[in-house]
Amino acid sequence: MWTDVADLHAFYASPTGLMARRLIRRKLRLMWPNVGGATVLGFGYATPYLRTFHREAVRVCALMPPQQGILQWTLGGKVAAGLADETMFPLPDRCIDRLLLIHAVEASEALRPMLAECWRVMSDGGRMIVVAPNRRGIWARLERTPFGQGRPFSEGQIRRLLRETQFTPVRSEAALFAPPIRRRAILSTARAWERAGERWLGLIAGAILTEATKQVYSAVALPARSPFRILPAPVRPAAAREAPSERGASRTLPSLSG
Repeated sequence: MWTDVADLHAFYASPTGLMARRLIRRKLRLMWPNVGGATVLGFGYATPYLRTFHREAVRVCALMPPQQGILQWTLGGKVAAGLADETMFPLPDRCIDRLLLIHAVEASEALRPMLAECWRVMSDGGRMIVVAPNRRGIWARLERTPFGQGRPFSEGQIRRLLRETQFTPVRSEAALFAPPIRRRAILSTARAWERAGERWLGLIAGAILTEATKQVYSAVALPARSPFRILPAPVRPAAAREAPSERGASRTLPSLSG
């Protein structure tokens, strides 16, 4: 079930949401330090994270499902967000170099078809990052944040899902080790929570970020066939062969001369 866009917007305007955006965006930048020359697409509710790529990428845009709803979002004074069914993006094949899925896989009503559509629009060298709630984390257990909505995943489940939908997982990161508590002491020490979590508490992060590449299988060339067929020599019929007894009899017949 998709979270309403108004609730998503309100969360990211709150102190807890601002903290989450800052920590997840840091990991996104670690995984994609340079997107120069790339076309970047976000699906789900990716707008809090896409602006960081605006100055480098050739184009940045966001798509949101109708069940979630949409808020106007602009880049450089131009509208850069639109509505799209999760299984039918209004984009041509192989046009996206980087694709970010966030607040999407846990809410999807057609998960595998959605990933198939992501595969379709990604370029052959394209990369995708899936951000999903960690089923072992505290954030997935508290419904007051978007990371507590829908279906959470383990890292193994996400990797298996990607492999089964023609992607190759290449890297995973974790974020949101600080608990989603609206207390100044927690919010002000979020970076310290992240450093400690990365070192000792990797399994309880609030979010898992998994990067994957698009699998593209090339055709296997078959060996060329000769235009000529060499057939085996024909076997003489048994009736055409001289019987051994006849050969022996011909040697023992008496001569008829004189």
